Amino acid sequence: MKAARLHEAGSDFVIEDVPTPEPGPGEVLIRIGGAGACHSDLHVKSGDIPGVAFPHTLGHENAGWIESFGPGAEDNGFEVGDAVVVFGGWGCGHCRFCLGGKEQLCNTFLWGGMGPEGGYAEYMVVPSVRHLLQAGALHPAEAAALTDAALTPYSAVKKALPHLVPGTSAVLIGAGGLGQYGVQFLKLLSPAKVIVVDTDEKKRETASELGADVTVDPRDADAAEQIRAAAGEDGVAAVLDFVGIDATMALGAEAVDRLGIFVLVGLAGGSFPYSFFSFAAEAVMTTSNWGTRNELEEVLALAHSGRLVSAIEQHPLSAINEVFERLATGQVPGRAVLVPGAPSSDD
Repeated sequence: MKAARLHEAGSDFVIEDVPTPEPGPGEVLIRIGGAGACHSDLHVKSGDIPGVAFPHTLGHENAGWIESFGPGAEDNGFEVGDAVVVFGGWGCGHCRFCLGGKEQLCNTFLWGGMGPEGGYAEYMVVPSVRHLLQAGALHPAEAAALTDAALTPYSAVKKALPHLVPGTSAVLIGAGGLGQYGVQFLKLLSPAKVIVVDTDEKKRETASELGADVTVDPRDADAAEQIRAAAGEDGVAAVLDFVGIDATMALGAEAVDRLGIFVLVGLAGGSFPYSFFSFAAEAVMTTSNWGTRNELEEVLALAHSGRLVSAIEQHPLSAINEVFERLATGQVPGRAVLVPGAPSSDD
């Protein structure tokens, strides 16, 4: 099969012919119909996220069709040919995190594409049918990004929901691929006024189209004052930072009000400015790490209902290096999905 392999951090992907994997006991072979290009993979590619053994096939946002079952994986409610969405936060299945439904937090860190081989290939092996969900009417190329680009902000927004009662405001920083879903989840699941912060005018316009009540350019000298004015006297009940640099974390820490919550999602490596007197009284700061399988099922239910707008652009696997170059320079307005088997522009 064709696979896009990364041989070392800092290098380009190489399209190679490698053996098509065979599913072992309990495993399932998936023919990939879409694999999302994610900033997490960009951080692995650049060497910012260590621990991946090279050469390696990345890709943790995956959907496709069941090609075959390994021994013991049959008779499980799925059939060969079913369109499926792959939950990528694979764990050991028996520790307290896994048994508690938080398999993406397992110490084994067996995330698809990070430990085992991922979906930047024509086929991939999924270790258990418990990681599969029926795609239904969703085409895999459209559903792939839901497994992270939608699941991650959904889980982050759920953490903020107890704070978002009528009359409150939420600040969302970073209206890229994840943030655009975050805007929608805030509007679908909460009564809060949504204030979106982004340096890109087009992304602010997109956020407004998706339901944002107010947008702010953080480069404005009075950006913090604009946020306070939009939030009103009760202040900001929740901040969700999808960027995670020093500047965005400082702005968010300044914006959140008493009893509020700051949720960090972005992986840019910034530091949170905290001291007893500089952070709002009894406010909390937390991170949000992907999401659970059950939350993915909830995301798929929203997608099936037609209430999610997905800005998906599809590219052949052969274009992976061009896609990641655009991703690194902020030129992907929503989510880019790689489609193995799709014709390239040279064909």
